[in-house]
Amino acid sequence: MASPRDWTVDGDLVRTLAALLEETGLTEIAIEQGGASIRVARQPLAAMPRARQAELPVAAPGLTAAVAPVDPAQHPGLVASPMVGTAYRGPEPGARPFIEVGSQVKAGETLLIIEAMKTMNQIPAPRSGTVIQILVEDGQPVEYGEPLLIIE
Repeated sequence: MASPRDWTVDGDLVRTLAALLEETGLTEIAIEQGGASIRVARQPLAAMPRARQAELPVAAPGLTAAVAPVDPAQHPGLVASPMVGTAYRGPEPGARPFIEVGSQVKAGETLLIIEAMKTMNQIPAPRSGTVIQILVEDGQPVEYGEPLLIIE
């Protein structure tokens, strides 16, 4: 791994850590090396306690923090996870997903399933509209309040 003085302003290390989060399904990873520390998390700010939000602009001396993408939690059509569990986009393995980006959905229609404690919980559309973004992969662990998708 690169030493802190080798970390570049373009965010190579942040992107590498973010990719590691996606690969492993973790929600947060932090490293400290040579007096510098970096923390990367997938948890949305809206679900994070205010005390933790104050810690976010942490940049090690000599490093520039990467610009964060727009927070999906701010979108009015956000569908957030109502529970902790594993998200499945289809009714069974190998089956066609309930929705895709661009799908037209009606209020009450099943968007995905979250398995929690061996129980399959259907997540209904809170309103009618078009799915513009899906923020979870099939089989991905999700936490309470984590953004799942956006309906416009």
